[in-house]
Amino acid sequence: MVSDGWARGPLGVDYEQRVDFPALRAGRLKRARQAMAAAGLDALLVWKDENVRYLSSLRPQLIAGKSGLLNGALLTPDEVVLFTSGGDTDRVRDTMPWVAEVHPIPILEEAGLVAYFVDRVLKPVLERKGLVRGRVGTDLASFALHEALRERVPEVRWSDGDAVMQRARRVKLPEEVALLEEATAMAEAVTQAALDAIRPGVREVEVAAEAMRVLYRLGGEYAHVTTPFVASGERMSPPTRLSTDKLIRHGDLVFVDIGCMWNGYFADVGRTVICGEPSPDQRRIYRAVYEAHRAGLEAMRPGVTNRQVADRIRAEARGHGLEEYFLTLFIGHGIGVGSNEPPYVGEVFPDAEEVVLQPGMVFAMEPLIWVPGVRGGGGVRLEDMVLVTETGPRVLCRLPYDARLLG
Repeated sequence: MVSDGWARGPLGVDYEQRVDFPALRAGRLKRARQAMAAAGLDALLVWKDENVRYLSSLRPQLIAGKSGLLNGALLTPDEVVLFTSGGDTDRVRDTMPWVAEVHPIPILEEAGLVAYFVDRVLKPVLERKGLVRGRVGTDLASFALHEALRERVPEVRWSDGDAVMQRARRVKLPEEVALLEEATAMAEAVTQAALDAIRPGVREVEVAAEAMRVLYRLGGEYAHVTTPFVASGERMSPPTRLSTDKLIRHGDLVFVDIGCMWNGYFADVGRTVICGEPSPDQRRIYRAVYEAHRAGLEAMRPGVTNRQVADRIRAEARGHGLEEYFLTLFIGHGIGVGSNEPPYVGEVFPDAEEVVLQPGMVFAMEPLIWVPGVRGGGGVRLEDMVLVTETGPRVLCRLPYDARLLG
């Protein structure tokens, strides 16, 4: 299946062809192996949640604060071996026949358990696969695991595997685009539920709760951000990037950024609205962000670089006299199985990679300008998902902007 530009529905049905998941898995493995070979690697050993998902389709139980310590995947030229938290191993064996081999592992935190994993689990696998003298890329390893790998399998030449996975994931397969379309439809519904809950006297956390209820009702896995972002009034000047017990009041700008992850793919959608009637200053800031945002979206065409897109956005804000008020953060980011992934647009720190946009890249574009001292808040962000195509940008989001603020 190829994505035809809309979300057909997230369920499996017998009356039409939707996402072909075996083709998705095969396509992802082909991309990863091509990137692996181009980097001169014999295998990849990954621990980042999104990289494990990309290579194996593993949807594990995630424990807060333990990312990178629970599950791993070894990609060879011929197969995928999974190392899973013991609580998920039996389920993987029972329900994931495409995984050639799976081994239960402890949480890779305690030194003795890390040593056990390397000596008794990983090393025999590397020996059987002929990799003990190979060049193996890895991504996210704790210091204890890094040291154990270096000391206990010293013949392996360990290399950067995360950059390899980033290259493999950068341009999306048609099946990935279809999944991103569905995730975006869900994220719109999640965001709309939050917007519908906004009224004077409601707390920010209540708005976030309504959004999360809809996320789970629709079958979403989790939000784009672990801390759902609902900020109202002066909490957007500067932004407080989580939900608090603040009461929303008449005249408050309210920003919602929660998004949705479905079938391993993230959608990041954000909207700023007004509770009641906006002030002239709020309208002026909103209009500046809106025009800068739309200019950036329009600029996202093949052959243009991420730096040129950022320049276009900043130039539009400069025309409104507000360029100096951008949040000290990037303006946009790649998105897919990673909630935020390279390349970044408008990264404020030096030495960020300048990348030429290609068809199949997907970004979440999110300029944020905040002006201090505005009653009811002077912070505005608008965020949309955009796919770069051969003919130009395709904005995946359909959620409208606030007409009261556009004036």
